[in-house]
Amino acid sequence: MGIVGFAHDHVWGLLRQFKSVREIQLVAAADKNRSLLQKARKEFGTKVAYSNYSDLIEKEAIDAILLCTENSRHAEVVEAASEKGIHVIMEKPMSADFAQAKRIVKASEKHGIKVMVNYPTTWSPGVQLAYRMVKEGKIGSLHHVRFRAAHSGPKEIGCPRYFYDWLYDEELNGAGAFMDYCCYGANLALWFLGRRPKSVIAFAGTLAREYLNVDDNAIVVMEYNNAIGVAEASWSQVGTYPIHGPILNGLYGTIATEENEKVHFIRLREKGNYRDVVSKVIDPPRPPEGWRSGPQYFVKHVMEDKPLEPPISARFNLGVQEVLEAGLRSAKKGKRVALSHS
Repeated sequence: MGIVGFAHDHVWGLLRQFKSVREIQLVAAADKNRSLLQKARKEFGTKVAYSNYSDLIEKEAIDAILLCTENSRHAEVVEAASEKGIHVIMEKPMSADFAQAKRIVKASEKHGIKVMVNYPTTWSPGVQLAYRMVKEGKIGSLHHVRFRAAHSGPKEIGCPRYFYDWLYDEELNGAGAFMDYCCYGANLALWFLGRRPKSVIAFAGTLAREYLNVDDNAIVVMEYNNAIGVAEASWSQVGTYPIHGPILNGLYGTIATEENEKVHFIRLREKGNYRDVVSKVIDPPRPPEGWRSGPQYFVKHVMEDKPLEPPISARFNLGVQEVLEAGLRSAKKGKRVALSHS
């Protein structure tokens, strides 16, 4: 495996996970930042370093790439890798805009490579348990999915400058908090509800961090025929409340997950009796082998040549990027945006 880009600071956690997968050998890395290349060599044994990713792709005999550049560069790297038959795992979101997302899907499908978009929420034991419970009908027909992603801001929580500089750049990131965090809620809504919404309405603005040229707070509302999805983002939240979720409301019950992985399950004791409810807190089981981390899942599916599944496949995330694009248009125009279902 080669590493392309260290701009997305999630790269270090992913590399630790890859290091524990016995089938993986980290051999080379590419980035213009020499200090990050040196860190990768020291901590993960990448012996060969390039300042340009195209040199890595051309010169190294690699099977896969871990892609952690700025969002806007994902498409060009996937296109170059796909021509060499190199599989790609990238950190969320898939791209800075919908056009780039379409390029990624086109290249990956043309050349038959696997492209995985790693959403950390996918590997949460609580989220996985909540998904199974919803699909098993534990709360009846699902009509509301909400996810809030929030902290006090990349700079404020101590992210390194090489990370937050591009998060604060609309061209490189795609927006501000909107792209960084509403992507989670959009990904989860499409996964839990199993389909794309029919329309989107969104709001975004710089409400607290006046030094920014991008939004620091945003909300996306996804309209379905019989359900609503809500994605919230904030770079100005003090403390950990309200919880991230997801929070899932069905006809007969509610499921809410917390960051400590506890799953709250509230359900009617008898269908139709809305005064008599039972409530319990569940400790989710450890996910099965292959579903414990993005690297573990990616390697298993590449080695066994299995298709990638929602919510981390490129084709699935094309729908996520379409929702985000519609949300940005809605926020700028101040009106609801319909999605095409042709």
